[in-house]
Amino acid sequence: MTYDLLIVGGGINGCAIAREAALNGWSVLMVEKDDLASHTSSASTKLIHGGLRYLETYDFKLVHEALQERKRLLTAAPNLIHPIAIVLPQDNSVRPWWMVRAGLYLYDALAGFGNLPRSRMLGRRDGALRLPLKNDTPGFLYWDCTVDDSRLTVLNAVDARSAGADIRTRTALTSAKRDQHSWTATLSDGTEVQAKALINAAGPWLVDVEGRLGQAKRNSIKLVKGSHIVVPRLFDGDHAYMLQQPDRRIVFAIPWVGGTTMVGTTEVEVPSPDHPEISAEETDYLLNAANTAFTRQSSRDDISYSWAGVRPLFDDGSGDLRTTTRDYVLEIDQQGAVLLNVLGGKITTARHLAEDAMSRLGKVMSRTTGAVTRGRPFPGGQFPGSFDSLVEQNRKTWPFLGSERTLRMTVAYGSDLGIMLAGIRTEEAMGTDFGHGLRQVEVNWLIEHEWAKSAEDILWRRTKLGLAFSKDQVATLSSYVAERAGCADK
Repeated sequence: MTYDLLIVGGGINGCAIAREAALNGWSVLMVEKDDLASHTSSASTKLIHGGLRYLETYDFKLVHEALQERKRLLTAAPNLIHPIAIVLPQDNSVRPWWMVRAGLYLYDALAGFGNLPRSRMLGRRDGALRLPLKNDTPGFLYWDCTVDDSRLTVLNAVDARSAGADIRTRTALTSAKRDQHSWTATLSDGTEVQAKALINAAGPWLVDVEGRLGQAKRNSIKLVKGSHIVVPRLFDGDHAYMLQQPDRRIVFAIPWVGGTTMVGTTEVEVPSPDHPEISAEETDYLLNAANTAFTRQSSRDDISYSWAGVRPLFDDGSGDLRTTTRDYVLEIDQQGAVLLNVLGGKITTARHLAEDAMSRLGKVMSRTTGAVTRGRPFPGGQFPGSFDSLVEQNRKTWPFLGSERTLRMTVAYGSDLGIMLAGIRTEEAMGTDFGHGLRQVEVNWLIEHEWAKSAEDILWRRTKLGLAFSKDQVATLSSYVAERAGCADK
């Protein structure tokens, strides 16, 4: 079989392109050397946002595009993506009050009329929002959205598979060569496949993949590491804070799992994407940002978890990382069978990037494509009524789940929870208890429907239960997953 597309990379861009292509009727093979979203696409700040700070660098097109995608994604995945109020204190700001207010007015205007409130100044009624801050200074309130980044990536792949795409994880591209009509690629599982076009969506490993394709080494990419820390709750409530820093960067403080607060991110250029870890300097930077803003103080000993991811930014010639464009770049090479390189991008605009990529490929390959995902819900994202009503319905249907687990599972699976738990009426019927509400029926679903092949896949990229699990619980889950996933592969 010759595929229309061979996509290399199972991050958000690769999975979004696979979804767009498969729903357009193209035959698709996507390969990922590790797990889906196992690198950059699970290391974000967990926001679907327009990029308020990009207005300062005049990236109006990017902000407008991202805000339109924010609106679409809210409708397409209402279980997974939720509005969040973000407090923007003016304390220690290097930007004058009028500039921030003007930026927020422009942000609202670019968003147009939608389903999020407009920005406003903090007032006397906002005492609870100002209380956690050291200084009761003027500030603003605006809205964006939170997202489980790795689950959104996986759901793109699930939807792609439902339209016929072949998704292979733990499968790397070893080498590939092309003639005028097609690519012949060798994969790490020993198979050889043909494709009419190849898409390099390997993210920060784009240059490495280019080498396997016999391409010349490029200098048009910057590898930028962003790191986050998790500390005990810095404030009460479901809102977040956007903290302006003296170096003109911003740091977010966002509620995270288990009553914690996520603080991030940093931006540090690195020579390699392999094994990114937060540095001591980045840790101090984030702690200082939080301790300068909040009355509740944090130290290194308070950090329960941290993560770092590397973004491949297109090098636009800017010497300052803060002003380097966050927009994506698509490069098409037609020196033989088609090659498309994907540089940059962000989780918010991945669907738009995929639509753009398919439009360009359609033109050079004389194929008709349409905007098939603009109004399409993600798996589990279509249900009558509001998200809150779905949660309440699930609480009544499966009362033994309890409030906290019902909310977690409804967020993760949406209306597909009804498929997972079909016929189950008791806790015992859910099978083995691996701890902290993770039962066998859910683990089986993740293995059979979402490519989970290790405890890490499940605890950190599918459920976010990793912080709660002990070493012994992880070992028990690992043994089960290894046996079950091995059987599923046969």
